[in-house]
Amino acid sequence: MAASSMKDIKLRIKSVESTMQITKAMELVASSKLRKAKERAEAVRPYFTTLRQTLDDIAHSNTDFSSPFVQPREVKKVCYVMIAGDRGLAGGYNNNLFKAVTAHMADKPAVCVMPVGKKAVEYCAHHGLETVSDQFASVEDLGLQDCFSIARTLCARFSKGEFDELYVGYTNFVSMLSQQPEVLKMLPIHHPRTQARDKVESLIQYEPSTPAVYNAIVPEYVGGLLWGTISESQASEQGARRTAMDAASKNAGEMIEDLSLKYNRARQGAITQEITEIVAGAEA
Repeated sequence: MAASSMKDIKLRIKSVESTMQITKAMELVASSKLRKAKERAEAVRPYFTTLRQTLDDIAHSNTDFSSPFVQPREVKKVCYVMIAGDRGLAGGYNNNLFKAVTAHMADKPAVCVMPVGKKAVEYCAHHGLETVSDQFASVEDLGLQDCFSIARTLCARFSKGEFDELYVGYTNFVSMLSQQPEVLKMLPIHHPRTQARDKVESLIQYEPSTPAVYNAIVPEYVGGLLWGTISESQASEQGARRTAMDAASKNAGEMIEDLSLKYNRARQGAITQEITEIVAGAEA
């Protein structure tokens, strides 16, 4: 009986050790991908900042400026770009994002979704959400040109009045241990006026017209914003996966210690039983 118990414990120890090797390997892979994703997220920020500054300058260049991308409308339908991961094993990364976006959708009259990432596509299909397109099912394979393609599609639909607001749900990379899901409004664009801008009139002339230049830049701005949020999300996913795999490795180590202790106790009990039987036989 003791021998059978020892064999079972030994098999469990080997199984947990194999799992621990996998989680350690996934932790190292996530650490490597995290470094690259962080570098990409940091590199894209100046581009986004410059585009936003340009749009602000154009919007404040004259008092009669107007564009369909800045005019508020009666909100009848809202579109969301939902950026999730392609795989699980990343702690609460995907679920936290879905909860944040779903909570934001709660008071909207009608919604449609552009899912980015396999988990986002699966979530929309499971919950019966209207999707704009499901062709961007792999967030890892998404490039800058894909972001511009998504942006042009969404901006064209916004201009046609197919929806009245555009949001992006993503996960902001705060630190290695903290990733915060957020919902950011992309359209219509709000340009707050400052005293400095009110006093200084722009000397730049835009051809063929200020609205034409502005409307041409907006899809590039939205594409740059999407690229930035995707970069942040991928960094967050790898950070969450690294943390989850580190915790799993530690738990596996604790299980191995506990099972080893049980194995040693069972082994010691078996030895004690054998000694007792030998002594009893000798006395007999």
